[in-house]
Amino acid sequence: MAKPNVVSKADLLASAKRCIAEDGIGKLTLKAVAEGAGVTQGTVFYHFRTKDQLLFEIVKDLCESSWNDLNNRTVSLERREGIGQALQSARSRCQYRSFYHQLFYSLVVAGFQQADIRKQLGTLLRMENDRLSQLLDGAGQRTEELPSGTAAILINALIDGLALQALLNEDFPVDEAYDAVERLCNLWFDASE
Repeated sequence: MAKPNVVSKADLLASAKRCIAEDGIGKLTLKAVAEGAGVTQGTVFYHFRTKDQLLFEIVKDLCESSWNDLNNRTVSLERREGIGQALQSARSRCQYRSFYHQLFYSLVVAGFQQADIRKQLGTLLRMENDRLSQLLDGAGQRTEELPSGTAAILINALIDGLALQALLNEDFPVDEAYDAVERLCNLWFDASE
């Protein structure tokens, strides 16, 4: 197996994101990523064995960056405000041509045939559920009827479902849907106080 040269995994991910932005997911190849980063195809293969693994790493990077950014912005906020920030972040990605969700759902389809991708996506979703549960638990209040872990799973499923609908329907009422999700979250907070 070829040894990687001085290019980092982050550099390769940046090259892949540029390739997707310029030419779309369908035209992304390991060769195009290598050319964009100025390295050999073997270097890309060293870090990412398949195109699907590369796509997963992009999704994971975007997801983790989004959560880290959200955590940095919500450190001093009340729980309700933190959830509001999280919903605003999700709403901003809920679009007909959402880069992130196109990647995510492409990987979901690939995961039906590739156990390793499916397992990695499951791990990523659990991480998102855990991070959201921690945000919901901020002040340590819970309801017996709907614990924060369950609420996090439901909210995350709503967000992913809304994103799917927005990808498939250019006229999807994003603002109306997210206003309803925020009202549901506020009901949960009211029940837990």
